[in-house]
Amino acid sequence: MIDPQANAPSLKHFPLPLFAIVLGIAGLGLAWRDAGRVLGAPALVGELLLLVAALAFGLIAIAYLLKWQRYPAAVAAEFRHPVRGNFIFAITVGLILLSNALLPHRPDLAGGLWLLATIMHLVLAGWLVRRLLLQPAPLATLTPAIFIPLVGNILAPLAGMKLGYPALSWFSFSVGLGLWIAIQPVLLHRLFYGEALPPKLMPALAILLAPPSVGCMAMATLQGGRIEAPAWIMAGIAGFIALVLLSLLPRFARLPFAPSWWAYTFPSAAFALMLIQIIAARPAEAHAAIGWIALSAASVIVALIAFRTLAAALGGHLFKPEE
Repeated sequence: MIDPQANAPSLKHFPLPLFAIVLGIAGLGLAWRDAGRVLGAPALVGELLLLVAALAFGLIAIAYLLKWQRYPAAVAAEFRHPVRGNFIFAITVGLILLSNALLPHRPDLAGGLWLLATIMHLVLAGWLVRRLLLQPAPLATLTPAIFIPLVGNILAPLAGMKLGYPALSWFSFSVGLGLWIAIQPVLLHRLFYGEALPPKLMPALAILLAPPSVGCMAMATLQGGRIEAPAWIMAGIAGFIALVLLSLLPRFARLPFAPSWWAYTFPSAAFALMLIQIIAARPAEAHAAIGWIALSAASVIVALIAFRTLAAALGGHLFKPEE
């Protein structure tokens, strides 16, 4: 007998991947903050976006804690999910980004938050690697979302070097870079020659843009703000991936809306931030117009997806079981 309440909106179905909202908005806020310094953009825009990201983190965390309290079995099942489970790590990545947001205003709080989030992410990433070594997952379950837990460490130097943690910044970056180099070929093999991703997971392809974009910025930060050969290599990889993703835009536009659309946001914001930082470091080789184009595109993407998410939330669709 079919339960008529099975598909009714409920906190039980509040999706863990919504923590990606924080990544997208915070990444865009940091891009606008740097655009204020480099491109002459309104400084207030970035700070407001970062405030919205912090508020979003608080609201999503409260909702998910309530879900954990009322429906612990549903949370445990989501944590074990081969794709959705990766978004547990969006929590620690979000906190690392929020430490960047706090840095100019409260460096003391930013330092504590960064240290907590960075160590937590390293510990959880180590646990995931250990689990995969002991219980290998089917190749068909591998998606670009795996970069969130295993490569998220490369974000650490962006704030860590300014906060006075060079050793931990280098260690975190090395772990993230090493895992990216190891996993990228396996992931591309799965995407090229394995089963096609289902439509609801297609937005995850945008995540391929994040590691080289962030990696370029992290390398520059570790080298005192200089864009040298390793950072240029990462920037080139990011540029190539961005062009491939741009060619897929008509395909992405035909996909039905889902929370997975937030996978578009942080990579596009990170790419814009990377270009802005390259413009700041090498103005003779990078034109400001490129930064404005990338920043505008990332802003439109975040605004559109935020609007669709709000509409889905008001309609109760975010609180229904995944189809």
